[in-house]
Amino acid sequence: MTELGNLLKEAREAKGLSLDELQSITKIQKRYLLGIEEGNYSMMPGKFYVRAFIKQYAEAVGLDPEQLFEQHKNEIPSTYNDELPEQLSRVQSRKSVSPETSKILDVLPKILFGIFIIGAIALVWYLIVEYAGDGTKDPVTPGKETRVEEPAEITDDGDQTDDSGSGDTGEEEDATEEETAEEETEPETPAQELTVASNSGSNTVYELKGADSFVIKIVSLGQTWVGLSNGSGKSIFQDTLVKGEENESRTEDLSNETKAVINIGRAPDTEIYVNDQKLEYAVPPEKDMTQVITINFVK
Repeated sequence: MTELGNLLKEAREAKGLSLDELQSITKIQKRYLLGIEEGNYSMMPGKFYVRAFIKQYAEAVGLDPEQLFEQHKNEIPSTYNDELPEQLSRVQSRKSVSPETSKILDVLPKILFGIFIIGAIALVWYLIVEYAGDGTKDPVTPGKETRVEEPAEITDDGDQTDDSGSGDTGEEEDATEEETAEEETEPETPAQELTVASNSGSNTVYELKGADSFVIKIVSLGQTWVGLSNGSGKSIFQDTLVKGEENESRTEDLSNETKAVINIGRAPDTEIYVNDQKLEYAVPPEKDMTQVITINFVK
């Protein structure tokens, strides 16, 4: 057993956690957890996973992973950029593309270019016809309205009556002015602000201002472990969210709280919404899979 493995095991036992319980929290198989404690990294599915598994183990037992990496860097394999397992790769090599598909891919840009040229010609033709048609119309002086005077009606007494109805026009203008004044006096509702207050490693602190409520929604894009607690450290829920299943998302109303702490086991598969506003990660999820997000609610 290595010094790092012994340190992690002692921290686990101090929290009263068994390997089965730790497996449930981190979603890392028990045999890999045991391998970390024994320092047997060769049994891992690849060197790519060593650092990620150690980090999740450390955070689950309350240790600082960055400090452990620095103190025990000689015990951990120094290479982490090995190729991912073949079943996890989303990139398909060109060798696996069939000849028929390759021909289609070669011709597709030409087809798209042809469609673009045809569309441009059609647009130019439409503009030419449109402007040519406008030129045949009688010019109208801007700002002036053409009005046709109707002949005055002659009464039996020989007098002329004017049916222009100018009195109605004045009333309509007054009503329009009143509606405009009412629209200008309506107060604007301030928008909420969700900003980054500080960042240290995988820990990011946000501030929520200008909001009357504090509703957090967590959505899984794949499979991720998430833990949510309030400012006093009380756990609200801990669960593995799986896309397409009943527990695909979780919504909690924390309007009576001043702080929320979210522990994320797999950031690339986790989206966080605060009052329906999507939270943007300060640390790219692809760079740091496990993150701790703290949101201070400033009422």
